[in-house]
Amino acid sequence: MSVRLIYRLFGQVLSWLALFARSSASKDAEILALRHELAVLRRNNPRPRLSWPDRAVLAGLARMLPRALFVHRLVTPGTLLRWHRKLIAARWRQPKPPGRPPISDELATFILRLARENRTWGAVRIQGELRRLGHRVAASTIRKILRAGGVPPPTRRDDTWRTFLRTQADSLLAIDFFHIDTVTLKRLYVAFVIEIKTRRVHLLGITQHPTADWVAQLARGLASDLEEAGHRFRHLIRDRDAKFGAAFDAVLASIGIKIMLTAPQAPRMNAFAERWIGSIRRECTDRILITGERHLRHVLNAYIAHHNTARSHQDDRMLLRAPDDEPNTTPFPARLDRIRRRPSLGGLLNEYQPAA
Repeated sequence: MSVRLIYRLFGQVLSWLALFARSSASKDAEILALRHELAVLRRNNPRPRLSWPDRAVLAGLARMLPRALFVHRLVTPGTLLRWHRKLIAARWRQPKPPGRPPISDELATFILRLARENRTWGAVRIQGELRRLGHRVAASTIRKILRAGGVPPPTRRDDTWRTFLRTQADSLLAIDFFHIDTVTLKRLYVAFVIEIKTRRVHLLGITQHPTADWVAQLARGLASDLEEAGHRFRHLIRDRDAKFGAAFDAVLASIGIKIMLTAPQAPRMNAFAERWIGSIRRECTDRILITGERHLRHVLNAYIAHHNTARSHQDDRMLLRAPDDEPNTTPFPARLDRIRRRPSLGGLLNEYQPAA
């Protein structure tokens, strides 16, 4: 250990003596090179990169440094040769020919709009439509725009169910069940139906034992109500629950309503009904202790009335209206000092209306 320490001290003393033999210009060049390397390493980039001015400075200082110091620098003789080869290659590289002029952002947005509004259109079909409108765009350019915008080719646009819901919303109903546990640990099942277009909800029934016969009776009551109202509905979405028997489907088929079954274990295919179940749980039933079927019916009727008449929802046009609001009227701004609160369910639900 002592011999190694003496050897290191001897080597350090010799390196100090060698400094006296070097010229002041060599020492100054090394200091400048060290400072510039430190400035490069202190940059905020994840990996320090040398720009062409940095390379010029370090290459100029390298000529004044002793060759023995090259191995301790960022710039080695091999690095200088590589830089020189890049300069020669750039000197004799042919300029790239100009390509097609870039299209405007407005036209690119319009291309994405055409693809999203017409789910079966491909690049060539969009190209033809643009040409009819006076815009000449290559099909390859349209494909690049669609790819950058996240729009897949028409053969892989797997949104047939979404398109069906959007186009058939006026004639669509959705039915589902959810359960509520009372304070006595009795489980009650609730059946409801929701109109897809307006989000209007109708309570069908409450029971402790949801059998197929009970569900068929609900279908008869629903069919009777729809016939009296002169219904416009043609499809009903339901899951594959065993409670929906053949009698349920037959009753609705008798009034011209076709049953649309969701895929197994795919609750998002009945997303409107599932969304409403989540809303009533978060806003109402999870915050009330239900004592029995009569109490639950009162709570559900109050919430459904609030939902249909006073709770705004987000439809496809982002109007934020309640289902029973007039769709083509815009209310005048009410005076803030004349707005009154109407509580429901002990203040759990609140509605705000201008005073008369």
